[in-house]
Amino acid sequence: MNRIIGMVLGVILIAAGILFTLQGAGVVGGSAMSGNSTWTVLGPIIALAGLVLLLLALRRGRNRTGSGPSVR
Repeated sequence: MNRIIGMVLGVILIAAGILFTLQGAGVVGGSAMSGNSTWTVLGPIIALAGLVLLLLALRRGRNRTGSGPSVR
């Protein structure tokens, strides 16, 4: 269950980071963030944090699916 939560949060952070970057660059309008260069810097950082979270969640799941050493 933690793996799924990590993956969902990672994807949400990536999407939010991309949106914030586009708003900061003025590509997406309609909010107070539009055209504000602060979000042009913070957006990629947020997206990168989401990517790290997503990769950690995927890695956690891969380690648990493998079978452990066999006992004879």
